[in-house]
Amino acid sequence: MTESTREIYLDNAATTKVDEDVARLVLRCMTEDYGNAASLHKKGMDAEMRLKEAKARIAETLKCEPSCIFFTSGGTESNNWAIFGAAEAKKRRGKHLITTAVEHPSVKNPMQFLEGAGFEVTYLPVDKDGLVSLEDLKAAVREDTILVSVMYVNNEIGAAEPVEEIGAFLHREHPEVLFHVDAIQAYGKYRIRPDQLHIDLLSVSGHKIHGPKGTGFLYVSPHSKIRPMIYGGGQQKGMRSGTENVPGAAGLGLAAEKIYKNIDENVARMYALKQRLSGDLAEIPDAIINGKNDKSSAPHILSCSFLGVRSEVLLHALEQRGIYVSSGSACASNHPSEIHTLGAIGLSKERQEGTIRFSLSNLTTEADVDETVSAIRELLPGLRRFYRR
Repeated sequence: MTESTREIYLDNAATTKVDEDVARLVLRCMTEDYGNAASLHKKGMDAEMRLKEAKARIAETLKCEPSCIFFTSGGTESNNWAIFGAAEAKKRRGKHLITTAVEHPSVKNPMQFLEGAGFEVTYLPVDKDGLVSLEDLKAAVREDTILVSVMYVNNEIGAAEPVEEIGAFLHREHPEVLFHVDAIQAYGKYRIRPDQLHIDLLSVSGHKIHGPKGTGFLYVSPHSKIRPMIYGGGQQKGMRSGTENVPGAAGLGLAAEKIYKNIDENVARMYALKQRLSGDLAEIPDAIINGKNDKSSAPHILSCSFLGVRSEVLLHALEQRGIYVSSGSACASNHPSEIHTLGAIGLSKERQEGTIRFSLSNLTTEADVDETVSAIRELLPGLRRFYRR
């Protein structure tokens, strides 16, 4: 990339640029309000107030009590804790878990571990758009089912799963079954009310919403019981011990508040940009949009297969022009066997190998979209000739 080339960042599902106000608050908590929240002196009390403020900000976005919010190191820990904590707490009642075939590795891998530990897991299939069937879920629930874990938004193709319908069914027919939702790609894009959706456990990551990396939280409903994974000094009511990351929590709280401040306007703008991008890409020969592309899908994720070129080759060609996209989930990009959503929705090997994920944010502009499409149109003919050789 030359010095004159401006950056176009379309990999926001992998991570987002930290908001400037958030960065300033994190720095202040590192250099001024740097006390240990467990200390009894003023520095400790100032740090504790930062944690309380952050919890209150997050709770306001979910319309829940601050006591339901537990800070973690990010989405992976939140997902692991929800699954292992629920399995340990409920194993005397049963050892059957239900999830989908397209979950993120931070859900799939814990499930596979539990299978090796004597639990039974049902993996629900998805249709060509990446959506799980409510009827399949209903048929899968058994007397010994203790947990259902379904992601809100798929991180590879942006499919929005029927979380509301699943929550209503479980609440009505199987209230003893815990319902966990990985909302890492959904939080900040949807208004999520765990009590209304009958969600017991909800995972969120800070760096997907312009907050700091290494931050996240797990929402635990007041009536849900899960076991801790980390023991020690008894912080966070003994549920997640360890000295609290005050700068990270404060930054996460402010990022949560800001991402929801103008959510309707921002989401509408992202949907418009996604439609503009998908419409222009669909006009390119042998370019195929994957999954749904209307408002039933997430506003910020678009998956497109370019036949006749490998995604990594196109990705790096775009990178040379200062355009950053993804060839799949960043958490699995170095492990192709982990990229499983595209196979689960029935894409051929050629389509999978040529798939690029574009992901938008509040900072994405029309110019970003137009320049990206123009670059792809210009690059593809040459790259396809090379691929055919």
